[in-house]
Amino acid sequence: MGALDVLAENNFGDTRSGGLAGPMGLLIIVLLGIVTIFLIRNMTARIRRLPAEFPDPDADRKADDQKSADPTGSDPDQLDKSTPA
Repeated sequence: MGALDVLAENNFGDTRSGGLAGPMGLLIIVLLGIVTIFLIRNMTARIRRLPAEFPDPDADRKADDQKSADPTGSDPDQLDKSTPA
């Protein structure tokens, strides 16, 4: 119960003796600053590991569409014109 009593005690600046609002706020701001610095360092390292260029997904899709549209390699219009009428 001792730890809960210390945490439940109202020492956050509205009493005249030993207010902790200023130091507690400073601690939170400093911790957020440190976490932000580590986050920026981590993201910079990850960005440096990315490739310079990514492959074009549309080029693969276009090549697949051309192969699936005509698997024999012959043009159907050419077949109609070459057959005698």
